[in-house]
Amino acid sequence: MVSCISGLDARGQADLTSAPDAIYARREETGFAARAADAWAARLAAAPGDFEAAWKLSRARYYIGTNGHVDGRRTALDAGMAAARTAIALQPAKPDGHFWLAANMGALAESFGMSQGLKYRKAIKAELEEVLRLDAGYEAGSADRALGRWYYKVPGLFGGSNEKSEQHLRKSLTYDPQSTASWYFLAETLEDMGRKADARAALQHVIDAPLNPEWAPEDRQWKALAKTKLARL
Repeated sequence: MVSCISGLDARGQADLTSAPDAIYARREETGFAARAADAWAARLAAAPGDFEAAWKLSRARYYIGTNGHVDGRRTALDAGMAAARTAIALQPAKPDGHFWLAANMGALAESFGMSQGLKYRKAIKAELEEVLRLDAGYEAGSADRALGRWYYKVPGLFGGSNEKSEQHLRKSLTYDPQSTASWYFLAETLEDMGRKADARAALQHVIDAPLNPEWAPEDRQWKALAKTKLARL
């Protein structure tokens, strides 16, 4: 996406600097996710007990680690894990740090080879199960969604199971029946189970779902992937 930073006036620059949520909402635009991360990092440095800044920094670094320049993704995900661990240390009984730690580890596991997947598999599962224990409905069933992905990606020898993947993904859909990510992951699981008609139906759900204002950038990505996969199926 084309950056709009250069076109901001002085007031606009100040508003973005003081409101990282507003910056992060524009994360599809070049440089905005990094600016949000910098803003939350500065806030956390100024107030080391700022739990919100810690977990939102982890979330921003996860986005950079999965959408930013390839050369910087590993560094962003490592930094995302560090921020999540800070959040957990500050508020261990809240789900945010646990979830974003699992998300950053999961991205490393998926993107950087089998060795990383095996290294983090137990920790990812443990953090997601902790989120379920603390707040099963956190972020509209995101822990069940991620566990569904975990069971799909992990080899059966190490605990993976398409049946358990489907169970968790369908559970996540009880919290958000329009979740593009859950429907897309479910489509992949169903395809792997040989249920192509069900997989096609799941992909159609992705395409037809309305954009969630909070997650519109991610929704657009899942919709594009779903269209490509549906054409292949």
